[in-house]
Parts: sequence; C-alpha cells; structure tokens
Amino acid sequence: MRLIFATNNKDKLREVREILSPLGIEVTSQSEAGCSFEAEETGSTFTENARIKARAAMEATGLPAVADDSGIEINALDGGPGIYSSRYGSGRTYRETCLELIDIVDTCQDRGARFRCAVVCVFPDGREITAEGVIEGEIGHVYEGEHGFGYDPIFVPEGFEHTMACLEDDEKNAISHRGRAFRNFAEKLHIFMENGETKE
Repeated sequence: MRLIFATNNKDKLREVREILSPLGIEVTSQSEAGCSFEAEETGSTFTENARIKARAAMEATGLPAVADDSGIEINALDGGPGIYSSRYGSGRTYRETCLELIDIVDTCQDRGARFRCAVVCVFPDGREITAEGVIEGEIGHVYEGEHGFGYDPIFVPEGFEHTMACLEDDEKNAISHRGRAFRNFAEKLHIFMENGETKE
C-alpha cells in the first residue's frame, strides 16, 4: 500500500515512515510526489486540519493521501496551544518557546499536559479513515534531551522521569501520540484493504 503523506516536515516524515514501514505501508512525501504547497490549516480541531491537508494532497496527486495534525495541550493554558502548537511563539525558536512555557507552568500548581495527534486518510472515491492518539504527561522543570523535535524536550510522559527528547526513536515511537495514532490508523487501513470498509 502506497500513501502520500501530506507534510513538508522532514522530522515528522521520518517518524511516520519508521512507524508504518514495518507494517508494509510505503509512505511518499508530498514533495516527492511533486507537491510543494502548504495547505492552510483553517480547521478548529486537529482532525479538521488533518483532513484539509490530506484532501489537498489527494486532489493534487490523485492518490490516497494521509495527513496528521498534532500538538500539545497544557492544563495551565486551558488546553493551549493545542491546534496552534506549530504557530505558537511564531518568530522564535522552539527552544525559546519551550523555555517560556516552562516559566509559565512554574507559576501554576498544575503541570499536567498531553500530546494529541489526529490522522486522516482520504481516498479519491471520497472514503476516509480517521484515527487519534494521545499521551498524558506533564511539563518538566527543565529543557532536556537531544532527540525528537518541537515540544519533546519539555514533555515528561506519564510513568517516566525524563522528557520525550531523552528517548531513543524506537522508544518514543512505541509510546508517542503520533505512534499511537498511526498504529490505530494502520489497523483500520488493513480492514479497509481487506473488505473496502472504513471503521470508526
């Protein structure tokens, strides 16, 4: 099974390939398929934004396309930055933004947070598959770790003592929101391939 992955994020592409390739699913980036555009994320949820990106890539290539939208939800920010995670702190590095978030959370009693990922795959005939993955945790007291990207260096997964960025790639993929979402998606995709039916 070959899918166009609607992203220009090389880190995200690498992660998804690592997650799906053992399951026999070939992932081609939208740039490799000749699409260099960025679909505008105008949705109000992660799922809506993922659908917008997947549909744009499918319409441009005529091939099944999958996209994800993900972000961090911080209790001290009433669930923010949420769908605005990639745009939060625009003009600054992720490190600068992460350090600011640590400072904000340090003033609150609740350090709770979660990573959420929504996946949508759309087919040329209009059918689609949706999936989601969530990992609970908290905002750490320090910026640490050299793996991962984005907010990984400040997110401590539930049951762990160090941040997501301290985990090796295979360890992270086994527990991450994106890993959970894409494995959930892969299960639904296999059902779709066997009998042509989507399963919510």
